[in-house]
Amino acid sequence: MFILASGSPRRKELLSKLVDPFEIVVPDVDESILHLPPKDLPAEESRMKAYAVSSRYPNAEILACDTIVILHGEALGKPKDKEDAKRMLRAQSGQKEIVLSGYTYIGKGREITRSVATEVYFNELSDELIERYLEEKRPFDKAGAYGIQDGYPLIKEIIGSYDNVMGLPTEDIAFHVIRPGR
Repeated sequence: MFILASGSPRRKELLSKLVDPFEIVVPDVDESILHLPPKDLPAEESRMKAYAVSSRYPNAEILACDTIVILHGEALGKPKDKEDAKRMLRAQSGQKEIVLSGYTYIGKGREITRSVATEVYFNELSDELIERYLEEKRPFDKAGAYGIQDGYPLIKEIIGSYDNVMGLPTEDIAFHVIRPGR
């Protein structure tokens, strides 16, 4: 049995390109206990999630992932509310950020924990565009307060994995996890 340790609909959609079938088990972990530099957070959070699920399903293959946005060295998580989302998007306007995903795979006698970074360059965002985007797309469950897949003119360019920005670095997972073990 292959388990995705995540409740994210985007991760479910992305993993379905690599693995079929798989189950979803949402891990019960307290991510707030980690006090690490932003560059280390996603990998460690993914390990916590993977081990939480692995303890309940010791014979399964487990894949867990965590994604953050790093802007000027600071982590941007999911916005608390609409005002927080506006603040984040205004700060990202015209800037370069790093989307960093950490993933952990446990199964078949292996443990793999890796991080994948993608550079994201934002367009200049007007207050009107930000307001319209937040009303129409309501990206309050997404790190950095946006979804690259939303089709809005927020992003000028990305360098790296598009899927990583969506929340699951499928290319890296295919290379390091899926292909060697299948």
